[in-house]
Amino acid sequence: MTAELLDTAEHPPPAGEFATLYAQAQVFYAHQMRLLDTHDTGRWAETFTENALLHLPSPSAPLRARAALESYVRAGAARRRQAGGRLDHWVGMLDVRPQSDGSLHTRCSALAYLTPGPGGPKALHVYAMEDVLVRRAGRWRIAHRRITRDDLA
Repeated sequence: MTAELLDTAEHPPPAGEFATLYAQAQVFYAHQMRLLDTHDTGRWAETFTENALLHLPSPSAPLRARAALESYVRAGAARRRQAGGRLDHWVGMLDVRPQSDGSLHTRCSALAYLTPGPGGPKALHVYAMEDVLVRRAGRWRIAHRRITRDDLA
């Protein structure tokens, strides 16, 4: 599946409708990153569609579907717990582009930082995160995500 993530909508929604969509996207990302940071991998995976596709800087092959996403994130969470650190994320600079099919194409910056203990937090990487959000059962879900590390782009 290839998704063009930067197209603009043919007919942008009215300002009030756009503000609502933008706020919904912000709430979605705040909730999703909190699930990731607290290692609630099952609920985090549910923020994706059943057949979602996730492109990460590593592994090289995209992850397909919720089960693979959940397994990958669960293994990473276990490694961090064993190492004694906590990985947290901050999302900002959100750009939301409503599409004529009702989906949202988004792009944001995501900062991943490690809190190892008494030494204080340490920034690890800055990522560009591009998503296609679709509504499923009245909730936003990610159908496609591409994450690119800024220092590797």
